[in-house]
Amino acid sequence: MTKSLSKKVIELKPSGIRKFFDIVSEMKDAISLGVGEPDFDTPWHIRDEGIYALEKGKTFYTSNAGLKELREEISKKVQRVQGVEYDPMSEIIVTVGGSEAIDIGLRAMINEGDEVIIPTPSYVSYEPCAILADAKPVIINLKGENEFRLKPEELLNAITPKTKALILPYPNNPTGAIMEKSDLEKIAKIILDNDLYVLSDEIYSALTYKEKHTSIVSLDGMKERTILIDGFSKAYAMTGWRLGYACAPKELIKQMVKIHQFAIMCAPTTSQYAAISALKNGEKDVEMMVRAYNQRRRFLMDSFRKMNLECFEPYGAFYVFPCIKEFGMTSEEFATRFLEEEKVAAVPGNAFGNSGEGYLRISYAYSIENLRIAMERLQRFVERLRKEQKTPALSLRS
Repeated sequence: MTKSLSKKVIELKPSGIRKFFDIVSEMKDAISLGVGEPDFDTPWHIRDEGIYALEKGKTFYTSNAGLKELREEISKKVQRVQGVEYDPMSEIIVTVGGSEAIDIGLRAMINEGDEVIIPTPSYVSYEPCAILADAKPVIINLKGENEFRLKPEELLNAITPKTKALILPYPNNPTGAIMEKSDLEKIAKIILDNDLYVLSDEIYSALTYKEKHTSIVSLDGMKERTILIDGFSKAYAMTGWRLGYACAPKELIKQMVKIHQFAIMCAPTTSQYAAISALKNGEKDVEMMVRAYNQRRRFLMDSFRKMNLECFEPYGAFYVFPCIKEFGMTSEEFATRFLEEEKVAAVPGNAFGNSGEGYLRISYAYSIENLRIAMERLQRFVERLRKEQKTPALSLRS
């Protein structure tokens, strides 16, 4: 091959999440707390609807934007939960997971050289998708002492005349951080004053443990400049069904449908029929899973307190983000030793941006039994590290 490949793609770094997952899959008796995937099976009434669609031969292309009935149910859900009305025929698109919605949303907004503000730590796809859309990513390194919330002054300092959009990733992966209504009101004012778009990734919006999630689209003036992204993977345990959606002003949706049309055609038909059942009949399933996640969350926080491991209390998603700076090693070194010595996989915090250095992402989308074993191993590991730190000082006095 004599022709060179895309420099832009070659220079993209692979995701840092999967590395430890691949290693642990080859280890006997190892526990993985690294993947953000519900351990629950998709509820049966949702699976049944997918099976029924196959049995009835509903295997053809749908409209590019998705089944009309599904878009109508999405519209009803957003209006019920956030009090915001979207026209199902012109302001909603069904996508292949929330990830595709992020990609085509950015591509529909961006001209070459536009700047996109990305608060980190955050989901690993934002920066690569911005680069692939020919945007310049502008990173805000959020602070642990602020519970990794985006502060107004941090946003103001990042805005330049070239800023086109802000990615707002709450509830947050990897930190579990949330933004409350009072936080969002300050951010919204800055967005309006500077005439920016917002890409609000709310894939974990159903998984909150403090108060009901508030979307920025519910604030005055924000619906007209926001792409609201959500989906079925996390709340309904439908990761493999690959189904998400975006709600946005019709001119934006029109451009997103155009990209989706040429790249994808339509989201999986069977998954769309299943998702209708999820929205119509799945609220009790979601409530059950949220109760289970909350129990696991509280268990992990109690475990960290007992082992004196610093961790702010997260109120969203299904991740905790303990601080491991006291041990004087990088996140990668800590995670590698923890995996090698205790056979537990977690994700180094720096996989989600430089501001994640010194932290570890632990997912609690796993059984309480596995979490209990993993925390016993983590306690043993941190106690061993603390003894190692004391050993040099003791030898000097001897």
